[in-house]
Amino acid sequence: MTDNALPPTLEESFAAAQAWWRGAGVDLTFHDEPQGWLAEDAPEEAPTPKLLTQPAKPAPPTRPKIGGDASAWPHDFPAFRRWWLEEASLDEGGSHPRVAPRGEACSPLMLLVPMPETEDGDTLLSGPEGRLLASLVSAMGLAAEAVYVAAALPRHSLLPDWERLHGDGLGDVLLHHIDLAAPQRLIVLGTRILPLLGHDPAQAAPAVSKLSIQGRNIPLLATYAPERLLGNARQRAALWQRWLEWTDGDLG
Repeated sequence: MTDNALPPTLEESFAAAQAWWRGAGVDLTFHDEPQGWLAEDAPEEAPTPKLLTQPAKPAPPTRPKIGGDASAWPHDFPAFRRWWLEEASLDEGGSHPRVAPRGEACSPLMLLVPMPETEDGDTLLSGPEGRLLASLVSAMGLAAEAVYVAAALPRHSLLPDWERLHGDGLGDVLLHHIDLAAPQRLIVLGTRILPLLGHDPAQAAPAVSKLSIQGRNIPLLATYAPERLLGNARQRAALWQRWLEWTDGDLG
């Protein structure tokens, strides 16, 4: 008898083998060596840390020097008074008006205060501080017109930043002002003014000294600001005693 049956396909042979083993009760396969059936996950790569960079801080704007270019500063009194009232860089504005100095150049005495009073309009020191200084000048035996009166700031300010003003060049303007005034003697009323004139604030200020400008020495007496003298009789008495010792009672 001739066998005309076709040989089984690979799929049929595989299925028959599986059926045979299932019939024999074997449905699992075993190996002596353990092996993994599931592919292990590849280790996660640690993220590359990003460098946090602080944005560069912009350089602070350069503050213009108070008074601008020193070569353009006025060198005569009428021009300086106008400049004092008009030059934009001298201050940052405010509700109080600018007030010009009063008096003439080469006076026997110059009084320098921190700023105008709150009451001032057209005349510097027209309030209680001015009346105190007028009494002092009278007691000194000087006529009012014989004294040059000026302020370090052109207008009254509530809280001046004296350290910043110094750094911005106010001291140079003030020295130019005193040089123009050319007084025989100078009384500085206010410890905040002294660093503008070159005094080291870390050192105690001498009551009497000299201010050197353009090779000329101006005798200088330092005391408290007028507003402080108003409320302290002891300091007023000390100023008077210092004045007597400084001048020997005479301006000659």
